[in-house]
Amino acid sequence: MKVITARVVDGKIALDTDLEEGTTVAILAADDTGFCLTSEEQNELSDALDAIRRGDYVDGRQLLQELKTH
Repeated sequence: MKVITARVVDGKIALDTDLEEGTTVAILAADDTGFCLTSEEQNELSDALDAIRRGDYVDGRQLLQELKTH
C-alpha cells in the first residue's frame, strides 16, 4: 500500500506515477486547506499503516461478508 497524490485535469485524475493496470485505488479529496491531522490522528494513522504492513487487517470483501453474517 502506498499513498499517491494526484490532480484533476480536464475532469480526470492525473497521477504523478504509473500504476499497474487494474490496480484498485481509494480516493480521498482534500478541501481547500489540504489534509490536517492532529498529533493523535497522525499516530493513529501510522499505527494503522504498520498493522496493514504486518498483514493485520480485514479486506473489503471479508468485511462485507462479516457484516452480512451479523
